[in-house]
Amino acid sequence: MKQRIERVGIVGAGAMGAVYASLLYDMDPGSVFFVARGSRLERLRREPLVVNQKPYRIDVLSPDEHAEPADFIIVAVKNHHLDEAIRDMGFCVGPETIILSVMNGIDSEERIAAAYGKEKVLYSAAVGIDALREGNRITYTTQGKLIFGEAANPFLTETVKRVQELFDRAGIIYETPPDMLRILWWKFMINVGINQASALLGAPYRVFQTSKDARDLMVSAMREVILLGRKVGINLSEEDIAAFDPYLSRLNPEGRTSMLQDVEAGRKTEVEMFAGKVIALGKQYNVPVPVNQMLFDRIKAIESANRASGNPDR
Repeated sequence: MKQRIERVGIVGAGAMGAVYASLLYDMDPGSVFFVARGSRLERLRREPLVVNQKPYRIDVLSPDEHAEPADFIIVAVKNHHLDEAIRDMGFCVGPETIILSVMNGIDSEERIAAAYGKEKVLYSAAVGIDALREGNRITYTTQGKLIFGEAANPFLTETVKRVQELFDRAGIIYETPPDMLRILWWKFMINVGINQASALLGAPYRVFQTSKDARDLMVSAMREVILLGRKVGINLSEEDIAAFDPYLSRLNPEGRTSMLQDVEAGRKTEVEMFAGKVIALGKQYNVPVPVNQMLFDRIKAIESANRASGNPDR
């Protein structure tokens, strides 16, 4: 087995994909490339990404091109683009390629594993990052932390060690917990709360740092995830809600969640992956989820209004 990760492909050049690409590029410009096709490929080749005011002209490869397999692939797309991403990255998946999804939600790893094998896929949850994207410009004040590993980590596998060594070189802040599935559900709980509440209220992080009413809406959505988690053996509690507070307090007060950014730009949101998933699990386990049902209905109405006003899904 090749020990050192040298070649990294990134699928998705949004805020998170761009931040990790820039850190890898700063480590070694030849270590990283984007995977894209069509208009996305043309745009990335034409206009360099600008991360915290620094331009990055990162290589972009098309799935139609011949390429050597990547040692490591980071998947950083929206939920509704995952099936396309799984198809597109096949040309650079080799026998020893490791795949890490930094997407929101709790099922992207399973979907990627179904295509390329469970042994290639690690679990992850990015917390505390406050990256904002406007066109090709990305800004962030805190990198946060990338929590990753196997589903369970009683010891570190060679795969995890290889990725840790890469992150150490690139300055990517990480943690590998004993129980990664619990962390995945914890991050899902956070997103169900703050992403959706911020999209509905049009509120930056400052509002959740200072307003009891906004926080109460966020927490009420989170509590429905706690109830569902217990049905599948994931033991979350009120203490896990409080554990988000230190991350929230460090976020840029004027920063905005990814879902609020989507709403403001007229893009399709990930509400199906958040409230939609909660509603489906609620039906499966006969658990009432009225807060998430309200959030789903209201955010879908916002999407519909954006479409009716001629604001396209970009």
